[in-house]
Amino acid sequence: MNAVRRVGRFIIPLIISLILMLVIWYAFLELFPQVGPRVGQTPGDVWTYLVTKDSARQAILSDLRITLKDAAIGFGVGMVAALVMAALFVTLPAVEQSFMPVAMLLRSVPLVALTPIIVLVFGRGLFGVTVLAAIVVFFPALVMIMTGLRSASTQAMELVAAYGGSRWTRLRMVAVPAALPAVFAAARISVPGALIGALLGEWLGSGTGLGSSLIRAIPTFQYDRLWASIVLVTLVSVLLYAIVGVIENLVLARFGPDAGRA
Repeated sequence: MNAVRRVGRFIIPLIISLILMLVIWYAFLELFPQVGPRVGQTPGDVWTYLVTKDSARQAILSDLRITLKDAAIGFGVGMVAALVMAALFVTLPAVEQSFMPVAMLLRSVPLVALTPIIVLVFGRGLFGVTVLAAIVVFFPALVMIMTGLRSASTQAMELVAAYGGSRWTRLRMVAVPAALPAVFAAARISVPGALIGALLGEWLGSGTGLGSSLIRAIPTFQYDRLWASIVLVTLVSVLLYAIVGVIENLVLARFGPDAGRA
């Protein structure tokens, strides 16, 4: 029952947010009529476009599948890299002192500026797009997971150490369970980030997927396709965010009613 309540408290605000987005969308088009019906598509226009134009819908869904594959691989690579690096940084402070400043310096460089270098090094295909998506995921996840690992109980860590446990044993038995809320929070944030990274990589690198088709739609005045693509990728992003959130609440519910709460 506790798990159901947690999931409900997570899902209901998402549904309310989607309804508010629709209201704001309609209100924006009403308040700014100069946008015009050709450029400013309503939710009804997008629905009609996706339902009635089979070839257009199939083309968008085909591009969406490419983007989801790129984002999924980038998400997995970025999260695994963040978990490994966070464990190293927390367990070996010398490694953190050596590499964390470099990581933060790289994070401060705009992705648009890094993209040409990434394309030259890793190519314009799946590998290059994966690297871009993984970079977007990696840095926020790294910081959040490190914070979670360091939130472990000092007394529990000392108890394991008193029984002869190594620093890796303390990490596995105490720090990792304590960091679960932070890991799930990082995953939730990283899902939309992976999609953004994949779209950017497709736009500037591979020339495939929704990222590329969105840019091609603007100069050719295909605003109906542009809006439909944006709506679909937004809905998919919210859906994936919700799936991760539901899994998070089901897992954390097993640790007690206050698991994962601030």
